[in-house]
Amino acid sequence: MDERAYEDRRTTGVHKVYLNARKTAVMSGVRDVLSFDAKEVYLETEQGILLIRGDELHVNRLSLEKGEVDVDGKIDSLAYSDREETAKKAAGFFGRMFQ
Repeated sequence: MDERAYEDRRTTGVHKVYLNARKTAVMSGVRDVLSFDAKEVYLETEQGILLIRGDELHVNRLSLEKGEVDVDGKIDSLAYSDREETAKKAAGFFGRMFQ
């Protein structure tokens, strides 16, 4: 695929989240998975940074070419923040983690 066409498709601004019974989340418009573990999943989306919190979280399907991610587990919350604000927090988080 042409790199320019790939970038054009990724910057369309379309982002959708389908949440089913707080057990499965299917998302589109995902640019990157920043980090994940059994309690939290950080995603960079077309609409900002998305933090998913819960228990026994699993990233089941990941296709960054299509911008799609499926997360299963007990989902307690979905929270968005701006990219710039979260980038500063993430740098602090990773800085503490690798000291």
